[in-house]
Amino acid sequence: MTSEREVRGWAAGLDGVVDRIAPRFGRAEPRRRAAAYLRGLLTPVERKNGWQLAEAAGDATPDGVQEFLSRVCWDADAVRDDLRAYVVEHLGDPGAVLVLDETGFLKKGTKSAGVQRQYTGTAGRIENAQVGVFLGYAGQHSRVLIDRALYLPEDWAGDAARRREARIPEQVAFTTKPKQGLLMLERARAAGVPFAWIAGDSVYGADSAIRRWAEQHRRGYVLAVTSGQRLGQRPVTTWIEDLPDAAWQRLSAGDGAKGPRLYDWARLPYTGAAPGFVCVLLIRRSIADPDEVTFYLTHAPQGTALAELVRVAGTRWSIESLFEQAKGEVGLDQYEVRSWVGWHRHITLSMFALAYLAVVRRHAEQSAEQGAIGGCGPGTPQGGPAAAHCARGQAAHRSHRAPSATQARRRPAMVNLATTSPATRQASPLAHTNTGALR
Repeated sequence: MTSEREVRGWAAGLDGVVDRIAPRFGRAEPRRRAAAYLRGLLTPVERKNGWQLAEAAGDATPDGVQEFLSRVCWDADAVRDDLRAYVVEHLGDPGAVLVLDETGFLKKGTKSAGVQRQYTGTAGRIENAQVGVFLGYAGQHSRVLIDRALYLPEDWAGDAARRREARIPEQVAFTTKPKQGLLMLERARAAGVPFAWIAGDSVYGADSAIRRWAEQHRRGYVLAVTSGQRLGQRPVTTWIEDLPDAAWQRLSAGDGAKGPRLYDWARLPYTGAAPGFVCVLLIRRSIADPDEVTFYLTHAPQGTALAELVRVAGTRWSIESLFEQAKGEVGLDQYEVRSWVGWHRHITLSMFALAYLAVVRRHAEQSAEQGAIGGCGPGTPQGGPAAAHCARGQAAHRSHRAPSATQARRRPAMVNLATTSPATRQASPLAHTNTGALR
């Protein structure tokens, strides 16, 4: 049962989040709006739309919410940078996996920035939708989203009238999804985000620039490719024609809704790795249908076990589950704005709310493990939300800041914490395999 002390710790942690981003808002009213918006995203209401968020903030109409998202001057990219720093501080993991993935936002009409009929995995078919490209952070204990970009189709990029109406900045040009992903990877690296691996589906795996970037910066990757991918001047499908039965190992790529995701796996080395690394073609074969095969290009430190490559490959599924969680818990897809600016602002604050919940969950796990709860004393687990307002750098911010926007306001109840989902649960241990160097 949740204790009163835990609830106070959660509230203090959210105050710390609001205080962290407060300098991004020049006046008291936008700071108050930001605090109310975050709290609204965390309230247990059925939908996190303008009316519901306005009601949670004590407003009679959603006009103030719309003004905050669309017209008030503040930099969503700066808040994104604060989010990334928050994740590193509380959930950072040197062995983490950065996952490139995308999700769709189904829409009606033609006015929302970037909307068009396009394939989206959200619906599993071509629908009228916006598509966002995201960078997920999969650490040992938690899964969060740390970067985002709205995909702008080429037709939109060249239509000056639609761009003006949707408030798309002049400097935004047509950019492919892999290029958007590469920009996010570089932002993460430049900001000092700790990670060891990159994962993604074939949209990103087919892009040689992402692979070369990872090799240049000596990071591992497990990137899916299509069966048409060529390797050594021949299709990858020909590489497995003569694989003996002994080359395959049955391993789990983590837990799914129905239990462990078991497949048969094999690997074959190829050239091109950075010094101290090896390149391997990783093959996943369905147990039920051996003709159903998926290929991955990988780059890993010498001596990396097959089981570790499989684990990294499986992290992409956890980010897909995280999209569902974000849409269900913090209203990632429940915005009512059409502009480019409004989309990035809502999405960024939703991602921050999601990260806050991940920190709360992690703190609860640490408290259970250590038998201690809350406070900023020496016994508090590092990174717990109750300690957020004691985090490094916060005192310096407060020394010249106006009073916190969270003070003296009624706090609505927060969304109930679900039991740990596959998206937030550490993958189950994989079967033992040979850890010798790859040939």
